[in-house]
Amino acid sequence: MNLYLKYLSIQFRSQLQYRASFWLLTLGQFFIPFSVFAGLYLLFDRFGQLQSWSFFEVALIFGVIHMAFSVSECFARGFDAFSSLIVRGDFDRLLVRPRSMALQVLGSQFEFTRFGRMLQSAVVLAWAIANLPIDWSFAKAVTLLLMIACGVLIFTGIYMLFATMCFWTVQGLEVANVFTDGGREMAQYPLNIYGRWVKMFFTFVIPFGCVNYLPMLYILGRTSGPSIGYMAMPLAGALFMLPCLLIWRIGVRHYRSVGS
Repeated sequence: MNLYLKYLSIQFRSQLQYRASFWLLTLGQFFIPFSVFAGLYLLFDRFGQLQSWSFFEVALIFGVIHMAFSVSECFARGFDAFSSLIVRGDFDRLLVRPRSMALQVLGSQFEFTRFGRMLQSAVVLAWAIANLPIDWSFAKAVTLLLMIACGVLIFTGIYMLFATMCFWTVQGLEVANVFTDGGREMAQYPLNIYGRWVKMFFTFVIPFGCVNYLPMLYILGRTSGPSIGYMAMPLAGALFMLPCLLIWRIGVRHYRSVGS
């Protein structure tokens, strides 16, 4: 952790060298997602509800998934931009250092301007919570935090999977955006509005439904069975990271250097 915090400090100070640019980009990241949220607001303003879901219930789902995405985009940017390390041959330098490859790639790049997107997500989250009659308890508060934390792990795992593909393709694949940006757009709505195959895929393959929709049913008091199962659902995000880490290690072992 000391090494990781040093990476954070170095990257943060380097990005603050151009303060005006940094703060303008952060401000832009705060306002850009509002266009998406405005679309959500206008949808409910026109139709009132979405399959029995009210505006503030969907806003709570929106806030959780966008918070998870912005945190992952900020702190896992090294995997998202991993192809540049392969193209420039910089990954060879990482291999000779006596530290974890995953840690070094995580520390290679951070996007602190994404703090603006995090703040916007926090505002939506707080607004939704303030307008919902939720009977809060310690268990529900922990469940909400687990939803955000494990959502971060899912997005990070996806970045890691497509970074691993760069060992064979060299350049990054734009198809990754289907699962990161596309997954975010899909998961900002309740999962039950989609078709069966979508619900199955985003529950058992990429478990966005387990970190957003299913535990949200428990928080909103929409469940009829034992609560413990819904509370534990976000942990599927942690389980999703295990095969991602395994595939990453396989990719590292098969890396053959760029040569010179």
